[in-house]
Amino acid sequence: MNAEELKRRFAAGERYFPAVNLSRNKLIGAYLPGINLWGCDLSGANLAKAKLWGADLSRANLAKANLTRANLSGVKLNEANLRGAKLNYAKLYGANLTGAYYDDSTRFSRGFDPISQNMQKV
Repeated sequence: MNAEELKRRFAAGERYFPAVNLSRNKLIGAYLPGINLWGCDLSGANLAKAKLWGADLSRANLAKANLTRANLSGVKLNEANLRGAKLNYAKLYGANLTGAYYDDSTRFSRGFDPISQNMQKV
């Protein structure tokens, strides 16, 4: 599946896309609130300014993904791989990051504390 097909199917009302491979796809500014991308491969994807509030990205591979200025309010990111991800200025209000993995190359907004969000450093 590619970004265009995902956006087309989402616009048609589909919301459940578990374990799809969207690695290195460009989803800049994509409007996908409430989408279920559980276990998806989004490694290296560009999701800058994407609107994903209320989405399920649990166990998703977001390694080296660009989530700069993305709206991730209320998003489930349980056990997601955020190693090397860019989360600068991302809105994470009410997001569940329990068990999400990050490393020294993961970029968060100033003042964000991954430990208080129950994230795991690897």
